[in-house]
This record gives sequence, C-alpha cells and structure tokens, in this order.
Amino acid sequence: MPIYSRVKIYTLKCCALRWNGWNKKHKTVDYVFTYSPYNLFIYHSKIMDEMEKRGYRVSTEWRDKNYREQKAESYFNLEETNISTPIYKEHNDEYLLECIENLAGKGIKTGYIERIIG
Repeated sequence: MPIYSRVKIYTLKCCALRWNGWNKKHKTVDYVFTYSPYNLFIYHSKIMDEMEKRGYRVSTEWRDKNYREQKAESYFNLEETNISTPIYKEHNDEYLLECIENLAGKGIKTGYIERIIG
C-alpha cells in the first residue's frame, strides 16, 4: 500500500463529509455532524491551503462554503459562525493516533508514526 500524507488523508475525509459522509456511521468522524457545517468548511479550507502549499491543485468549487459536491444539495447561504481553536475539540493527539491506527488496520501506512518513533 502507498504511504499517504496526513494532509491528503484529511482532505479525502473532508470532501466525503461535506457531501454528507458515507451514509453510514463511522466513530472517528461522526462528531463533525454535531457542529455547524461551517466548521467543516473552515477545517477543509485549512487543509486545502496546506495542500496548495505542497503543490497540489485544489478544485475551486470546494472554496465555496455552500458547495457539497454533486452528491448532496448545496447549502443556501450557509451561516458563518465564530470558530474556536481547535475547530473541533475532539482533535487531539489521542484522536490522531486513533485515525492512524484505523488506517493501518485497512493496510494504509501514513508514515506519520514511523517518523515519530523511527
């Protein structure tokens, strides 16, 4: 299996979540639906910024806060809210490790753990 960058993994998840997730429960990401959808847009925007810094091309439609891909109806003027830091209180070291272990269980190596403990 290929080694994925942390930022690429996160953006794949964000895109799926912005168009309503996978239509099934997933314990590592369902918490985002307890927040305003605007939080996910801001989070995804930060990931897209990082992707562009690393040379990836980002589709411009994802920069629209109302866009949800073609699989879900777009929002109509999604309300902008004040965002705290971190954007999701669940984003901590324990959560990161849980995500990495989940991916490893699927045969996907992030390279992140290897760099830390290497």
